[in-house]
Amino acid sequence: MNCDPYDWIEPAINTMRRASWYRTVQAIEGKPGAVIQLAGKEVINFASNDYLGLAGDDRLIQSSVAATQEFGTGSTGSRLLSGHRELHRKLECAIASLKQTEDALVFSSGYLANLGAISAIVGKRDLILADTYNHSCLKNGAILSGARAIDYPHKDIEVLRNQLFQQRSNFRRCLIITDSVFSMDGDLCPLPQLSNLAEEFNCMLLVDEAHATGVFGATGAGCAEHFSIANSKLIQVGTLSKAIGSLGGFVAGSKLLIDFLRNRAASWIYTTALSPADTAAAISAIALINSEPQRRQQLWDNVAYLKQQLPLPIIDSQSQIVCCQYPNAKAALQASFQLKNAGIFAPAIRPPTVPTSRIRFSVMATHELEHIDKAIAALTKILL
Repeated sequence: MNCDPYDWIEPAINTMRRASWYRTVQAIEGKPGAVIQLAGKEVINFASNDYLGLAGDDRLIQSSVAATQEFGTGSTGSRLLSGHRELHRKLECAIASLKQTEDALVFSSGYLANLGAISAIVGKRDLILADTYNHSCLKNGAILSGARAIDYPHKDIEVLRNQLFQQRSNFRRCLIITDSVFSMDGDLCPLPQLSNLAEEFNCMLLVDEAHATGVFGATGAGCAEHFSIANSKLIQVGTLSKAIGSLGGFVAGSKLLIDFLRNRAASWIYTTALSPADTAAAISAIALINSEPQRRQQLWDNVAYLKQQLPLPIIDSQSQIVCCQYPNAKAALQASFQLKNAGIFAPAIRPPTVPTSRIRFSVMATHELEHIDKAIAALTKILL
């Protein structure tokens, strides 16, 4: 046989192109912010997860530079070997304080935090029940764990209850997993009902707070605070790369849980520790979240203004993520292209990432009303 074992790749790419699923990167120049340079052109940025506008804040930058000068550019090893610095522990204490939990553990990304936590606490004799709209890292964490994983329809509490009634007694442990803010629709999970079911059926409950931390709740603690859910039994996973404006992930929960994960979470044990620069930036960001609540209020004011002005129906958003639905991928791509020509960076989100195509607006605290007005004007012109 003389055939090329890689000859399937080009046809696969061509299939993506025909379906309008093919993707390429776009280089952003300079600092992140509400206004950015994209391919040499100034555009208003509605594509960022930097919800509080902290990623370009000079105070975070200065903290990163100082940490790099003191500790170097890399941590040089895993936390259990040569990679641990007191800076890491300081960040974990700051996260636990923000999340109102007993302790926290920092990972090198939010994706790794979910993979590590889920695969450590359940295994082949256990059951996972998961919202069908969960992020990829939750889905892959369930697969990696080896547990029996069953999806329930998006936010359908009655179906979840029936699944628990039918299945719970057949397994040693049960873990319910969900995003708190669903990143592609902007809606919230029914956390109070999930918490009640977890208690009723003796289940663990893991909530991915990636898009909620720093944004929801009176102090920015997230959806647990927003819904007034007691944190003592909740497993909260999150990222440092969105509202916190840095890089990395975390698990927050009880001291016993965190101690267990230090010894069993493979994606923490076998990964080089977070860099000093990223760690220091995250510590500074949490301090600013605590001391500058006006950032959060400005974000919510901007969200309300955008929703009031949009000329298209939006998917049921309850967060800073606001989506306008389009009939197909081609239409969404065309709208995104026209918006970019008008100076608005709001990307099309398409299958297979989501079941239906949409333009996704991510609102930031640092957007000005003028920015939102320009986006509304551009979107209205496209519709004419």
